[in-house]
Amino acid sequence: MTPTRIPATVITGFLGAGKTTLIRHIISHAKGKRLALIVNEFGDVGMDADMLGECKAEGCHLDDIIELANGCICCTVADDFLPSMQKLLAQSPPPDHIIIETSGLALPQPLVQAFGWPDIRAQVMLDGVVTLVDGPAVAAGGVAHDVVALEAQRAADDELDHESPIDELFKDQIVAANLIVLSKADQLDASQIAAARTAIEAHLTAPTPIIAVHGGQMALDAILGLDMEDEAHHRAQHSHHHQDADHHHEHEHEHDHAHKHEHGHDEFASFIIDMPVVSSVAAIEAQLASIAAQHGVLRAKGRLTVTDKALPLVVQAVGRRVDSYFARDNEQLVGRLVVIGMAGLDANRIAAQLGGQVAHMPASEQHVAVNASS
Repeated sequence: MTPTRIPATVITGFLGAGKTTLIRHIISHAKGKRLALIVNEFGDVGMDADMLGECKAEGCHLDDIIELANGCICCTVADDFLPSMQKLLAQSPPPDHIIIETSGLALPQPLVQAFGWPDIRAQVMLDGVVTLVDGPAVAAGGVAHDVVALEAQRAADDELDHESPIDELFKDQIVAANLIVLSKADQLDASQIAAARTAIEAHLTAPTPIIAVHGGQMALDAILGLDMEDEAHHRAQHSHHHQDADHHHEHEHEHDHAHKHEHGHDEFASFIIDMPVVSSVAAIEAQLASIAAQHGVLRAKGRLTVTDKALPLVVQAVGRRVDSYFARDNEQLVGRLVVIGMAGLDANRIAAQLGGQVAHMPASEQHVAVNASS
């Protein structure tokens, strides 16, 4: 049996975009997960014992935080990142999930490509790249809260080996993302959120969910467990100065209507659908993309039975991006789909569109916040 690989999430974004706030939220809602952090801006943001003290899970220790203080992570992959990963993987027990916070000046693609190294890929899977964008800054036509501070950070980093303009760094971070978080949305009105969304979408080469939040308050199921390894590697290969190269998605810059407003973590909901046998892979993928666009579904995941197929189909949808593959076994429960979105989703209508029924559970559990989901 193939050993289970540890998922890793890369969180990137400029200085002041809210990376640390989001990570604090993840840690404080770990719910038993053993999380490990690799932090590239440790000294600046004050992630220390106090931060880990917010983690309520047993096993959260200072040993689970590794500081990379020797420059931008994208420029010190071999010297710093890989040894740090090896140190985490040598722990007993190993972490359940690894979170990597990059410097605000990091190019995502060298780090993503490092997950392809045989020693790392054998034990770790890149779960996804999450890019935080400063909502007020982008709504006002900029890219960062304090460009002067970014330039000062660049000047102070002797290890930085790229001189990409700030605007190009912003584009690269957007293109590499599997999920974009528009931060500080509580400081914006609807028109400003729309303006920020439009500015972000101008750089996208593939449909990408954009979630507007405040205070880093998000459902953990919307951040962790994206299972976007292949997609993340594909985006990294096409990100830096090649925004037009991804011809498969070059015309798909529509607004993702699943993410229109600001959201705190209490506004997320999830439910389970008992699914019938689906007629084909293409049919269920089209249906999942459709409900994401119509109803504001953030994620959907499950194992489904397909007509004339012996093995179950594993489906993972993030926004309107749907991936699927046939499982190697029938050991896990088949025929159920977990749907995650904003509170107020019409579960029965969505289930009906998919030809299924909402699983029998207390009403209080059918539209519950999943901020503490593991």
